[in-house]
Amino acid sequence: MSNNLSAPNGPGRPKDPAKRQAILDAAKSLFLSNGYANTSMDAVSAEAGVSKLTVYSHFNDKETLFSAAVVAKCEEQLPPLFFELPDGIAVETVLLNIARGFHQLINSDESVNLHRLMMTLGSQDPKLSLIFFEAGPERMLHGMERLLGRIDQSGALSIDKPRNAAEHFFCLLKGAGNFRLLYGCGEPLAGEAAESHVREVVGLFMRAYRPGSAS
Repeated sequence: MSNNLSAPNGPGRPKDPAKRQAILDAAKSLFLSNGYANTSMDAVSAEAGVSKLTVYSHFNDKETLFSAAVVAKCEEQLPPLFFELPDGIAVETVLLNIARGFHQLINSDESVNLHRLMMTLGSQDPKLSLIFFEAGPERMLHGMERLLGRIDQSGALSIDKPRNAAEHFFCLLKGAGNFRLLYGCGEPLAGEAAESHVREVVGLFMRAYRPGSAS
């Protein structure tokens, strides 16, 4: 599957980006409230206030729309530019920005509800699970892997296995708190507690991959 999942699959560029955004907003809302199977393209067009033809002109089918909705949700907190390594910006600052965005993303109501939905649907429709994984977690892991590879090349950190390091980074950020949240027996960290957690994880990551460390 293409990594450019946020781009429309129809010919040409969309004529009205505002309509595309309305469709995505409607899709996110309906997929979460009604589930995937019970969300039709007709319902999305009605919720978005556009014609069914307009929906199909932006997204070829429901699978494409679902994938794009997942990408859009991720990019709200982690735009592609977050995974760049600008000149003159400290690696720690780059990692902190990603960590804050990811932590806020995974603990948002939309993300928690979507993960719960996918846990329910996973055994029923493995193809849908794969679409979700590639549009969300895999896409972010790929961006982080490329970034960590560039950081390794810069010499700021020593990361011989960027993919593994990317997985470690995101898993540390999720921690036990996100599991409690998914199970409905905890509240998300916020304010100073969230910032403290993010800084602790980034600090641990930096120490683990510092040049000359035993990573």
